[in-house]
Amino acid sequence: MRALTVREFGKPESIELLELPNPTPKSDEVLIDVQASSINYPDLMVIDGTYQALPKLPFTPGIEVAGRVAAVGNRSSKFRIDDRVLALVPHGGHAEKVIATEHQIYALPDEVTYIDAAAFSVVYATAWIGLMHRAGLRASDTVLITGAGGGVGSAGVDLANAYGANTVIALARDNDRADLARSLGAHHVLTSTPSTLRDDIMHITDGQGVDITLESVGGDVLKQVIRATGWEGNIVITGFASGSQPEIKPGHILVKNISVHGFQLTDYRDRRPQLLGRAFHEMLPMVSNKTLVPPIANIHSLEDSIAAFNRFRAGGLRGKVIISMVD
Repeated sequence: MRALTVREFGKPESIELLELPNPTPKSDEVLIDVQASSINYPDLMVIDGTYQALPKLPFTPGIEVAGRVAAVGNRSSKFRIDDRVLALVPHGGHAEKVIATEHQIYALPDEVTYIDAAAFSVVYATAWIGLMHRAGLRASDTVLITGAGGGVGSAGVDLANAYGANTVIALARDNDRADLARSLGAHHVLTSTPSTLRDDIMHITDGQGVDITLESVGGDVLKQVIRATGWEGNIVITGFASGSQPEIKPGHILVKNISVHGFQLTDYRDRRPQLLGRAFHEMLPMVSNKTLVPPIANIHSLEDSIAAFNRFRAGGLRGKVIISMVD
C-alpha cells in the first residue's frame, strides 16, 4: 500500500509518499480500504512534534478516514467485509489502508459519499459534543461561534442553525470566511477586532450577552467572549488558533455564573465511543438529506497530498482539505 510517512518530527519536508507492506488486523481489529481522508490541525501538530500524544517514528499521519472494510480479526463481530464505514483513528489515515478497532469505527449510510464523510466526522463530532453534550444547546439559545471560517467553526455554525438555535452569531477573520458563515446559516456575522468584539455582541443581543460560545481562537478573543457571555452562559474551548492562551479573570466568570468547559475530541473517541456513536447516528441522516453540508475547500490525490499539507499549513482555506485515494 502507499502511505504518507513522517520520518522526523518538526520538519514538514520530511513527509514522503512510500510503498509499505499491507497491515494485517489483529483479532480485535478491522482493516479499512481508505477511500478518502481529511487533513486536520492535529495532523500538523503531530508532524511538528507538539501534540500531547506522539506516535513512534516513522509513522503515517491522519485521524479520520472513510472507506470499506477489507478484513476483520477473528474476534471482531460488529462489521463485515465491504461495509461502508468512517473511522476516527490515532494516526495512519493518510494511506490506502488503515487498521482500526471496532470502537473507532462507525457505519456509513449509502447516501453519504466518502468525500463528505471524510470532511464531516472530526469537525462535526467536535462541534456536536461541544454544543449539545457540554453546553446543552436549547432552541432558545443565542450561540456564538468563533473561528467561523475554520473546520470546527464552520461545523458549529451549520449545527447550531440545523438544531434550531434562536440566534447564531459567527465571528470570522475576514469577509471571505464571513460569506461562508452566512451560507451555513449564521444570522449575524462579525469580523470584529477584539477591541470591539464585546460591544458588537452586546449590541446584537440587546445587552443580554450570548448563552453558548464554541470558542477556538483564544487570546484576546477569549477574554472578550467571557465579557460578552450572559448569565449562566457556557463557553466551550476547543482550541487556540491564535497561538495564545490568555489568563482568565475568575471574577468575570463568578459574577455571571458562567461555566467554562475544556474539550478535545480524542478523549471521547477513546473513553466515550458510545457518545460519538450517538452523535453520528443523529447527524449522518442530516448529511444524507443535505440539512448539514460539510464545506470542502480542495480535493487532492494521494500523489499530491504533500502539496495538500503545505496548502493547509498556509491557511486561508474555506472548508476541509480532502485526500482521495480513488481516481
